[in-house]
Amino acid sequence: MVIEQTYNLLKRLYGDHLKELIVSDVRIGLYLTAVRLSDNSIGTSATLEDDHPFCAKSNRDFGDFTPLKIRGQTVMNLLETHKESGTISSLKTAVLNAVSLKIISSGKYKIIDNYDPIQLMDLNSGKTITIVGAFQSYIRKISQTGNKLYVLELNEDALATEQKKFYVPANNYKEILPVSDIVIITGQTLVNSTIDDLLSAITTGTQVIVTGPSSSILPDILFENKVSIIGAARITNPEILFDIVSEGGTAYHLFEYCARKICILKGNEL
Repeated sequence: MVIEQTYNLLKRLYGDHLKELIVSDVRIGLYLTAVRLSDNSIGTSATLEDDHPFCAKSNRDFGDFTPLKIRGQTVMNLLETHKESGTISSLKTAVLNAVSLKIISSGKYKIIDNYDPIQLMDLNSGKTITIVGAFQSYIRKISQTGNKLYVLELNEDALATEQKKFYVPANNYKEILPVSDIVIITGQTLVNSTIDDLLSAITTGTQVIVTGPSSSILPDILFENKVSIIGAARITNPEILFDIVSEGGTAYHLFEYCARKICILKGNEL
């Protein structure tokens, strides 16, 4: 599992320092979640909603990782909790991104600043390209090329009317991914734990990109599992980030006001 293996790698790299890290601030917005750790590292994630919040009196939870009981928690307690919810999944991904930040910035990885992954793709050779998630900017740009496009998505209404010809139900991924030359996967699949199944369905030789505000985790495990480019975010103004998240901002708001795009490349990619 990508998330579990990445966490185990971080434990080996950080050692006892990881045990000392604390969640010092958090914002859980409609679309994004942001955390600040006690070493001032920042991480973001897509916000994963729970389908049916448990409001029955017998199921009400006032324990760890509920409102007023997130700040002050240790990173390891959060990452190792057995409690499950959309909120906890979002927090775990944001924290992993925050913990990964210093290692990613250490110089070990090949990083291209101010680039979106689509700028690194060859879109001029009639490929079959599959986008996992309704990335509007990618759909618009790729649909204007001569490539065959599929969009794997749970909700058809996430696509504009003129885009619905590209729609494929998400459950059909085992049919579509093996015949794709390029696969672009939303980082939200890290949050909802679907990325492992998606990667297992992709054939060797396919160019695989993972991108979005949830994608800034340590890339090693993704690189070992067919991914060659990660589209991540470098936060340039944390205070504005927390305001944007609190006010219902989305990824494009981040890149307008408080973040810049970076691409993390595997080995000699490009």
